[in-house]
Amino acid sequence: MVNAGLPGLPPATAADIARGVCRLLGAHGQGTLTEVTLRTGRRVDVMALAPDGRITVVEVKSSAQDYMSDRKWRDYLEFCDRFFFAVGESFPTEILPAEPGLIVADRFGGVVLREAPATPLAPARRKALTLKFALLGSQRMTRLLDPESGI
Repeated sequence: MVNAGLPGLPPATAADIARGVCRLLGAHGQGTLTEVTLRTGRRVDVMALAPDGRITVVEVKSSAQDYMSDRKWRDYLEFCDRFFFAVGESFPTEILPAEPGLIVADRFGGVVLREAPATPLAPARRKALTLKFALLGSQRMTRLLDPESGI
């Protein structure tokens, strides 16, 4: 659950926010991967695959400066059905655009403050992304189970 302003807790880092996003989406039955590189060379912070095949991309922003210095988020829209920004509780959300979804998260979980509009992917793009998701997840699991595998 997102820190409800408890004194003494530090602001969430990007890794904390990504972890909370993964917990939130996982609680809704979605599989998640972090740091997924797209065919364009861009890397998304969190990609999720829902049981119905929908793909969600979440761009984590840990500070206003992080958001202001990185305006590539529109490049991700063609690779997902839904797009969210995820920020920590102290992030000034008024600087974010109103169109994407919005998640507030910390290392323990998150809440959706604004749903993302649905923009369905073309079937061929969905298939390619789903296969990439499955293969990347499998490769990461193999590396965890067998670090000497060379995968």
